[in-house]
Amino acid sequence: MSDPILLTSEQGNIGIVTLNMAHKRNALNEDAIAAIDAYFSAVPSHIRTILLTAKGDHFCAGLDLKEHHDKARSGVEFMRVCQGWHRAFDKIQHGGIPVIACLQGAVVGGGLELASAAHVRVADSRTFFALPEGTRGIFTGGGATVRTARIISAPRMVEMMLTGRVLDAQEGRELGLAHYVCDTAKGDTPAPELALTLAKKIAGNAPLSNYAIVSAISRIADMSATDGLFTEGLVMAMIQQGDDVQERLGEFVNKKAHKVQLNA
Repeated sequence: MSDPILLTSEQGNIGIVTLNMAHKRNALNEDAIAAIDAYFSAVPSHIRTILLTAKGDHFCAGLDLKEHHDKARSGVEFMRVCQGWHRAFDKIQHGGIPVIACLQGAVVGGGLELASAAHVRVADSRTFFALPEGTRGIFTGGGATVRTARIISAPRMVEMMLTGRVLDAQEGRELGLAHYVCDTAKGDTPAPELALTLAKKIAGNAPLSNYAIVSAISRIADMSATDGLFTEGLVMAMIQQGDDVQERLGEFVNKKAHKVQLNA
């Protein structure tokens, strides 16, 4: 019996989803996408944040090119494959639950598309990013033209795809592909540990506030300024109805809440 493509576990109210195909650098085939879709379609109700990780030296090397070559799909068949990726990754980005991705090694092609769907990205210092589709004679199909291009800009994505240039972790952070880079040689907290710490911290936020943050902001970015401002007001009005709003505000008023300060 073969090992499962996706491992899932829980640590309290944190869901942990792990790509388990280290032997092929966690390249994504149709079964892997189906497994991701299935998990994010039915996240247990008690889960407050999700940690997305990968076994082995690499987060994800992208599309399983061997499967793609062997199946020799028609244009229509591959269009359906792309739509399957879009559905699965939409559920990550717009599912209403914060997703923290822990990155290492290759975050390439479809792996970068997967990482771009997460809300917080923590990278090991040995992480590298690339969009090599131009050198493979193909094009992105898992959402990079929408998600990744909005992170790094469309012109930068064009340059990366045309040249096949590989970005190291620091370059990736400068462009927004990683929010944190952990270099243990310099005494930094290891990326998996930091990612879990952030997941726990985010899980402690008000659930309705987390839902609004990961559901509304990216959608508002697609709107006109007028529609965006109106929607922002509606979302705030909805959040104001949350059960713990008065309690949390009361903690601040009564000086029981933490203060926002540098290096706190």
